[in-house]
Amino acid sequence: MASGLQHPATDAQDGGAVTVISVDAMGGDRGPAAVVAGLGLSAAKHADVRFILHGDRAILTPLLAAQTGLADRVTLVHAERVVTMNDKPSQVMRHGDGTSMWSAIDAVKTGAAQAAVSCGNTGALMAVSMVRLRKIPGVNRPAIACLWPSRNPGGFNVMLDVGAGVEAEAEDLLQFAAMGASYARNGLALARPRVGLLNVGTEEHKGRAELKVAHERMEEAAEAGGFEFVGFVEGGDIPGNRVDVIVTDGFTGNIALKTGEGTAKLISDFLREVFGSGLLSKLAALLALRSLKTLQRRIDPRRVNGGVFLGLNGTVVKSHGSADETGVAAAIGLAIQLARSGFVDRLAARVASTVKKSADDPVGEVGAKS
Repeated sequence: MASGLQHPATDAQDGGAVTVISVDAMGGDRGPAAVVAGLGLSAAKHADVRFILHGDRAILTPLLAAQTGLADRVTLVHAERVVTMNDKPSQVMRHGDGTSMWSAIDAVKTGAAQAAVSCGNTGALMAVSMVRLRKIPGVNRPAIACLWPSRNPGGFNVMLDVGAGVEAEAEDLLQFAAMGASYARNGLALARPRVGLLNVGTEEHKGRAELKVAHERMEEAAEAGGFEFVGFVEGGDIPGNRVDVIVTDGFTGNIALKTGEGTAKLISDFLREVFGSGLLSKLAALLALRSLKTLQRRIDPRRVNGGVFLGLNGTVVKSHGSADETGVAAAIGLAIQLARSGFVDRLAARVASTVKKSADDPVGEVGAKS
């Protein structure tokens, strides 16, 4: 197990570029044991990936030693301090240097890693990421994108923003559309994603003024942005097959996300109660075991654990704070996929073309082109 931060630009065996993921080991509710266990699961699945692990050396060394096959693939970077869930983002921005979270993001900034993963405080992680990585030119505010189980052939839709900010102006929503479409292309392999703008109805006269302006701008910029704009969508379309990307502000998106997670858990609990209520019910559950496992897998939030920070000069994946090793492994797997695709460069180019189209064809008053 290596110690100290290095710049792993090439693979010593074949001279080719390697994928390196930077992992904050100390931020999750379940502690570093769950993070290291998740790292072990991910490493077993991705034999050609290396990792930089940030945190307290005294705690992490024995945890890593217990994981078979990690010794030569992990660089351990000591960080004594930890960002807690109660720390304010503004405090972390000023005094976060020396924490495992700050160190994990710095590995992306210096080029030692292609992506970072953390289970820590969302607000603090976004603040540190913005300070250290900075925004992509043309992006007013970053967004957090999540994968939502859906009826689409690929099994998921993209929704953003789900909590990076609270409000969003029309121009912000247009940028979210460009970033979400780029994420869908690179994360879901969709050549021309369908983008919808979340509203209280699908009729064009409904919704707040900024939504109507955003609707106009998305129509104008869809071709340059490489997406198909389907117009307004409703809450029922989030898990449906009408769109691939759902665009909304962070306030609405975060409430929808937490509602969806709670509903999935409620359904799981109800099924467990029903099939465990008596002998006949247990027998029925046994007969339906394969189908029940398929259902459990489809609604298991751990499979899609990992919100991606979009709009930054670097890839950052936010794992759920309460994620177990399965959830952590899913977040790391997503980071690996995006790192290999050259995601940030592709996103920056797509945002630039979309913003330019919007500037060339501005919208004046609501519903009218200037």
